[in-house]
Amino acid sequence: MSSEAHAGTGTRPPRSVPAGRDLTLDLTRVACVVLVVFVHILFTGVGRSSDGSLLIERTVEGEPWFNPASWVADIMPLFFVVGGFAARAGWASAERRGETADGFVRLRLARLARPALAVFVFFTAVLGAAAMLDIDPVLVDTVAIGVGSPLWFLAAYLLAQALAPRMIDLHGRFGWGVPVALLAGALATDALRFLVAGELLDLPHVDPQGFVIGQELFGLPNVLFVWLFAQQIGFFLFDGWFASRSARQLIGLIGAGYLAIWGLVSLGGYSWNMLANQWPPTVPLALLAVVQAATLTLLKRPLTALMRTRAAQAAVLLIGSRLMTVYLWHLPVIMILVGIELALPLPMPAPGGAAWWWTRAPFLILVLAAVWVLSLWLVRFERTPPLGRRAFPAATPVAVVLFALPVLAITAYGIDAALAMIALLTTALALGLTGGFGVRRGTGSGD
Repeated sequence: MSSEAHAGTGTRPPRSVPAGRDLTLDLTRVACVVLVVFVHILFTGVGRSSDGSLLIERTVEGEPWFNPASWVADIMPLFFVVGGFAARAGWASAERRGETADGFVRLRLARLARPALAVFVFFTAVLGAAAMLDIDPVLVDTVAIGVGSPLWFLAAYLLAQALAPRMIDLHGRFGWGVPVALLAGALATDALRFLVAGELLDLPHVDPQGFVIGQELFGLPNVLFVWLFAQQIGFFLFDGWFASRSARQLIGLIGAGYLAIWGLVSLGGYSWNMLANQWPPTVPLALLAVVQAATLTLLKRPLTALMRTRAAQAAVLLIGSRLMTVYLWHLPVIMILVGIELALPLPMPAPGGAAWWWTRAPFLILVLAAVWVLSLWLVRFERTPPLGRRAFPAATPVAVVLFALPVLAITAYGIDAALAMIALLTTALALGLTGGFGVRRGTGSGD
């Protein structure tokens, strides 16, 4: 979360907290990441049946309450809303210092690509070793696709942040006209996608788990339309538009948003499972961004009270300093811990049983503890040193594309050793082109 964010807690913060920083937004990001970790733990249904055979399933998706719960638990739109708030604050501060949009984007590229570099090294080594050891490719693919699934966020978030200076300018000139135009683009993209799926290619509209891969590619423009829409909502959050609404108006906005989502999914095409609507992103997620921004505003007062306590501040600042490490590494850690259970072997409850459900919260604590141990070394990748000089004038947009494209390919087709290697090389190249590896202190980062 940007240190320039305004609307503070209303009390004098401790010296470790920059003045004017809104810790409720830091709390929001930390809570969202922890929720993502817990949801992925619920997805990881690995255990043994009564006869001792191995069970692998996405347990929670079979529960009757899962689809309604996903309307609340899918908090990815909120990430982009809060990211928009931070980008708006950061860009205003950068302009006051006389910095350029290029420097703004390079810094955000470094903040995402440096932590990603380490995880791509891991995937390249592990998947390369699996290929050489001739491990069952079906098992490897099953695990790899699941472990690589959160990587889409890297590309989508960087693209949104890279366009933030331009989108902030449009926000100042056209206000609500910008999100309206983005929403229209998202609707048109979804319409084309459903047309291709249902008529042109004679593909099914939707299966119970989401969309078929053949027509996913037609939804890729929504990586921009939907997430830029959510980011624009973050600009309005920064401006105080939501804070100026009464509680009754915010509740009405939340109700209207959910009603609109219900209307869309009732028409067909969209899944009732919001997580299935997440890749490529669809219009219901854009509407969720508005709902979640209004909800966050309603919760501002109790969250502010919570963040007045030093214990909450310490926890949020500790986890927040490792947020990308937690996000990128929690699934590899989950798989490693499950592998240890299988190898020893330790007693493993059957997925979906009472014992399995009771062990989910302790397993979450174990995963977070293991990631924290890893972060003692990995956190260095989250510390962005002074940036070096870019390689040539157009290096930054080239680097953004180099970083984003392999990640989008991984999200669409699943990660394997080849794609992991490509992503590793292009990430390193993107950092090299933009000075993201840092320079010795005092050499400067100007162009």
